[in-house]
Amino acid sequence: MNLREKCPIIHFGDLGDERGKLVVIEGGQAIPFEIKRVFYIYDSDATVVRGQHANRQSEFVLINVAGSSKVRISDGEEEIVVELNRPMTGVYIPRMIWKDMYDFSEDSILLVLASTHYDGAEYIRSYEEYLKEVKGK
Repeated sequence: MNLREKCPIIHFGDLGDERGKLVVIEGGQAIPFEIKRVFYIYDSDATVVRGQHANRQSEFVLINVAGSSKVRISDGEEEIVVELNRPMTGVYIPRMIWKDMYDFSEDSILLVLASTHYDGAEYIRSYEEYLKEVKGK
């Protein structure tokens, strides 16, 4: 399975009408896990790099609900870059995938939905350590 298949773009339905836009995201339906944690990143700029880690247990969906950002995703063998710039589009990041978020527009609000509560012990914050773990060395 290639990285684009492991980390698909998810398109959420736009249920808006003449009163405005409405996007609904339900855990276990629109995304492939039950949501345990929600956080968002804002007030970053084009020079900031966030993420820079992989997670042993957590799965994520990243959605730019305002503005835009890019996500560099790697499985240790392949790398892709996804631009997030529509509030009804997100990218699924399974466990043990490295991610860097960067190139934030001035108005960027990056919403993150997570499958687990925060546990710092499950984070891999060194790319070299990540490569060792993911390749089983």
